[in-house]
Amino acid sequence: MSNITHTVLVVDDQPGIRRLLMEVLTEEGYVVHTAANGYEGLQKVKEVNPALILMDMKMPGMDGIETLRELKRLNQANKVIMMTAYGELELVNTAKELGAYAYITKPFDIIDLCSMISTLIFGSGKECELKIG
Repeated sequence: MSNITHTVLVVDDQPGIRRLLMEVLTEEGYVVHTAANGYEGLQKVKEVNPALILMDMKMPGMDGIETLRELKRLNQANKVIMMTAYGELELVNTAKELGAYAYITKPFDIIDLCSMISTLIFGSGKECELKIG
């Protein structure tokens, strides 16, 4: 990993997921910010300009797909890894069409997720599809 610190934004309505990802990714050397919904996530994107966004698809209020549409408008969609507990093919396809980098299915293997994050931030940036769990 380089000496440059990269910022990761976690957008999920489940406090346990936000806390887990904050602890693990901070340990991996990232600066981590969290948001509990899409509205808060969009505000944080403008404030911290994250290198990567981990975002839940299903959230109350503005869900992950709506938030991804706004991120696409802001040219930020290609840095998003969508997280879903449902593995719904239609939502996954919509996320891909909107430019999401990848998606993972909860529950996920945290080591595989860290590898995916590292690839997106430091690697070739090629699209990858990874179903974990």
